[in-house]
Amino acid sequence: MQWAPSKSIMKKNYLFTPGPTPIPPDAYLAMAQPIDYHRSEESVALIKDILEKLKHVFQTENDVLFLTSSGTGAMEGAVANLLCRGDKVLVIRSGKFGERWAEICTVYGVNIIPIDVPYGDSVAPEAVEEKLTAHPDLTAVFATLCETSTGALHDIEAIAGITRDSPVLLVVDAVSALGADDLQMNSWGVDVVVSCSQKGLMTPPGLAFAALNSRAWDATERSDLPKYYLDFRKAHQRGLEGSVPYTPAVTLLAGLQIALSHICAEGIRNTFSRHARMASATRNAIKTIGLPLFATSPANTLTSIRLPEGIDGKTFVKMMRDKHGITYAGGQGELSGKIVRIAHLGWMNENDVIVAISAFERGLAEIGYDVQLGAGVAAAQEVFAK
Repeated sequence: MQWAPSKSIMKKNYLFTPGPTPIPPDAYLAMAQPIDYHRSEESVALIKDILEKLKHVFQTENDVLFLTSSGTGAMEGAVANLLCRGDKVLVIRSGKFGERWAEICTVYGVNIIPIDVPYGDSVAPEAVEEKLTAHPDLTAVFATLCETSTGALHDIEAIAGITRDSPVLLVVDAVSALGADDLQMNSWGVDVVVSCSQKGLMTPPGLAFAALNSRAWDATERSDLPKYYLDFRKAHQRGLEGSVPYTPAVTLLAGLQIALSHICAEGIRNTFSRHARMASATRNAIKTIGLPLFATSPANTLTSIRLPEGIDGKTFVKMMRDKHGITYAGGQGELSGKIVRIAHLGWMNENDVIVAISAFERGLAEIGYDVQLGAGVAAAQEVFAK
């Protein structure tokens, strides 16, 4: 009997979501090695090396700690370790993840003063300054570098210029944007930065990170909120010893070390430039196709695209994944079905962007949208040619 191959046997899958992101092959291989004991000398050396490399990515001289959790674990840890019962904080709510800061604070009994920003827009630093003036008893500002649900970038440098000479701490969610959009923790004066493994750091989900400056560590001494597994002081102290308070995801650490080595070899400033080129090419392509960008100040992490009436984003995203093996991200919450998000993040280069754009054009044509095939690809290539 002659063997008949499946029609889908040569189907290749491409991941263009803002987390998880593609992983370098040598990082996969590192994670495929026999598992090691997390208290061994080799694991001590591994953890110390990772924490040193993370400083380069965070652009800080401050120690970085890690938790075995998603990025939300680091966000919750920041609230639990920095604040006291009854504290009042400013929260910038401009999408699902700014809203998450508010939800975590509320769970811990912290009072929030919100700045509500329309989805797709970025907060005006002047609005932050006005709130700080109106509420002199604020303890912290919780902000987001890239609001992943909308693709909007916030001006953290300007916000830090307002908070760094005040007693108010600036806590930044850089979960999706670390390694893609610039965040100079030390030179800008950001007090706390949290992130995770499965986005710009090109490792599977399961590791979260936090970097705190001296002002933030002083706040941890005063904090009276409950914490056990998410205790930053405990995680920090054990990290200095090349250890962890509780069992870590050892295999993920092996992959992370390799992924961080790639970033350090490229140089973090060059990593930002690569992401900026990919973002610029994607935006140019989308505008040439004739679709509007959703974010008014888009991040280099991802491009969010407003879909025209008559196109259901949920149906489009499902069709592209099931039929073509191309995974984009759809909208979240009130944006469900209304936008498509294309990430150009992590282990990606210019050729990946060309695949993402050409597939996007083809998908639009298949659902009946009037698109000139190749126009977006040519627009992206023009950016790369420069």
